Amino acid sequence: MDRHEITNGRLSAAIKADGAELCSLRDTQGRELLWQAGPAWPRHAPVLFPIVGRLKDDRLRHAGRDYRLTQHGFARDRRFAWEEQGPAACRLSLTDDDWTRERYPFAFRFEMAYALEGDSLTVRHRLSNPGTEALPASIGGHPAFRWPLIGGLPKTAHELVFETDEPAPIRRVTGGLLTPDHHPTPIRGRRLPLDEGLFADDAVILDQPASRSVRYTAPGAPAIEVSWDGFEQLGVWSKAGGDFLCIEPWHGHASPTDFDGPFTDKPGLLHLVPGETRELTYRITLGI
Repeated sequence: MDRHEITNGRLSAAIKADGAELCSLRDTQGRELLWQAGPAWPRHAPVLFPIVGRLKDDRLRHAGRDYRLTQHGFARDRRFAWEEQGPAACRLSLTDDDWTRERYPFAFRFEMAYALEGDSLTVRHRLSNPGTEALPASIGGHPAFRWPLIGGLPKTAHELVFETDEPAPIRRVTGGLLTPDHHPTPIRGRRLPLDEGLFADDAVILDQPASRSVRYTAPGAPAIEVSWDGFEQLGVWSKAGGDFLCIEPWHGHASPTDFDGPFTDKPGLLHLVPGETRELTYRITLGI
């Protein structure tokens, strides 16, 4: 089966086997809240693994060899296996094979689980190390919500409201790599007014967010809260010509522009010892 739909009478969602990607999220009125792909960006909510962002020259260096691993890794383009398909929840898995080891020379088991609970969709990432050496990896969520949320609203009517004040400087990327510069935050206390100009220099990156949740809202539109556990960074991104806003919990980020060392030394990685399992979760809640 290529796609599985789940519902609990309050929300409904659809998940694809390709990339274990959430591709639809609807409220009780049947309103679609996710970007439905398109020429500007052909994805909905891709899963980022085993890297977030880009490596310098798309090159992973390990144990004296170079491997080619492109932006955001390969999970978003691999077909996952169905493990469970219930009425309000499902679970999928991806494991290493000859193809992945040509790009990423590590043993892994990576599971994605989706569950509807009340007015929330919980998205759980579970990474296990079945190998005999440490497993270095990054994991990221990349859900794209409609922007504007409902027809007739200007994009500038929308804002993000963080759980707490966010005075720290933000980070940016150039050529897909993290720059060393820290930029003054556009967040005013807890509030980030949204405008397409925010993304003229790519994503707004909070590399040390104080908050663990953020609310996406506009007058007359259904408010959406994204909360996270286990993720350490947050990216906010859109693209010219795309009516979407991505709110992206990450554990990891693009390689710094001045980093070209072994992959295991890359800043921001998870490191799982043999036999270890780690879970990272984000939750999308409506009506907050």
